[in-house]
Amino acid sequence: MSADANDLARTFIDSSLASLARSEMQIAKCLPRLSEEQMRHRGGEHENSVLNLLLHLEGNMRQWFIHGVGGQPDVRKRDSEFSLEPSISSAEAWRQLQQVIAESREVLSAVGAERLLETIDPQPTGTLRHPTVMAAIVKITEHLSHHAGQIILLTKQMAATDLDLSLPRKR
Repeated sequence: MSADANDLARTFIDSSLASLARSEMQIAKCLPRLSEEQMRHRGGEHENSVLNLLLHLEGNMRQWFIHGVGGQPDVRKRDSEFSLEPSISSAEAWRQLQQVIAESREVLSAVGAERLLETIDPQPTGTLRHPTVMAAIVKITEHLSHHAGQIILLTKQMAATDLDLSLPRKR
């Protein structure tokens, strides 16, 4: 592998790690503003609560990063992520998500240029079959960012406040 390819791979991995950190920070700014009741609130059975989103992100990241890229066993139980009455507290769900993000950082940090085009199959029953490691990394960082945005919106609505996650706007 040439130095340029290794530099490009390292830049891609570092950018992906920064994306994970940014999404984690955004979620971390939201959760203290919500009560346990708000964390469990759903506008209807067709919607997810913030707690469901935390459980879903943990399961998805564990399946795609830890299993798919890292080679560990697939232990995901996807249906339980969307339970109408999760049996876990929001604090425990957040702790578990933080743990899987930390594990994902370790897996990502160890990915070299030679693995980025390797084909994996992290979700044999899913719709995205046999992605490259690079495509899986893009998919999961986008997925985390997407749901972080949902958590931000739900927090703004339930807490009735801006979160100042970027440059504050004039008020």
